[in-house]
Amino acid sequence: MEGATDAVLIVSETDDLHADALASTLREHHRLDPIRLDLRDFPTQTGSFRLDKTGTNRAMSHIHGLDDVRAVWWRRPHPCRVPHGVRAADDAFRQAECDGFLQGMLWSIPAYWVNDPAAERTASRKIVQLETAQRAGFVIPETLITNDPDEARSFVESRSGPVVYKRTGTGRGEFSETRIVTGSDLHRLDSIRSTPTTFQDYVEASCDLRVVWVDGVEWSVRIDSQAGVGRIDSRLDTSVGFTRERLPASVSKSLSTLMGALGLSFGVVDLRLGVDGEYYFLEVNPQGQFAYLEIKTGLPLFTSLANLLVRGDGAVPGW
Repeated sequence: MEGATDAVLIVSETDDLHADALASTLREHHRLDPIRLDLRDFPTQTGSFRLDKTGTNRAMSHIHGLDDVRAVWWRRPHPCRVPHGVRAADDAFRQAECDGFLQGMLWSIPAYWVNDPAAERTASRKIVQLETAQRAGFVIPETLITNDPDEARSFVESRSGPVVYKRTGTGRGEFSETRIVTGSDLHRLDSIRSTPTTFQDYVEASCDLRVVWVDGVEWSVRIDSQAGVGRIDSRLDTSVGFTRERLPASVSKSLSTLMGALGLSFGVVDLRLGVDGEYYFLEVNPQGQFAYLEIKTGLPLFTSLANLLVRGDGAVPGW
């Protein structure tokens, strides 16, 4: 994959710290300065796609080398930022035209994608994840996802232990923590009619694990979540211990099967090790946060991802 004219494209927000860190890693380890693109720059910046007998040409006014791209990190794409006019229908038309043009031009690049946009869109649906994970051999807490208040109330009241609730989507928005359903929550269930919600048996844990998957290379981190305030949601407390962990072979096999079935070459997977010794699958975020894991443990996560984009292999010699 590596060559004199090869380029790596990072599609993300201009101020994305993960994109900054990967760009620095690419420069340091591969002497390669990646192309950066925030889709919100279009149509303020112009773009063109041309096809003729000699082939194709992709161009944008503020970047160079799109036709040299051999790998893409589809990190945090946004819709184009289209100026609004007088009529909402016209705005919707212009938005669709801009998004369709720019996405089509990029997706037509014959590159190695991390991740393939179509696969990532499907894999980001949590219902797809859960069903696929169960088929892959993972243990899943009993789950109900619904916008029916009566169905939710019946589920919660039928369980022998606590039930947690959390958001069902993976889109951007205000941070939403996982919480245990309380009596007062049961009186407010009508609010889920417009926001389908995930209800799940609460797993008493010995620890949580976050696994960064880099196309077959797994970087697993044990989070001592039960030692702090993140006992229910490990994301709430990063002051606890973070240590490198090796997954049992059976869990690694299920993880490989899951990521292959979802078509993901990269993803951040959340597991919970129950007090019963089972490894419970919670979710996979195809472009989850992982910089803090490298800071906490020293694991070469950005080096692994950079190696995947440049060499097609996320292995890091010596690790």
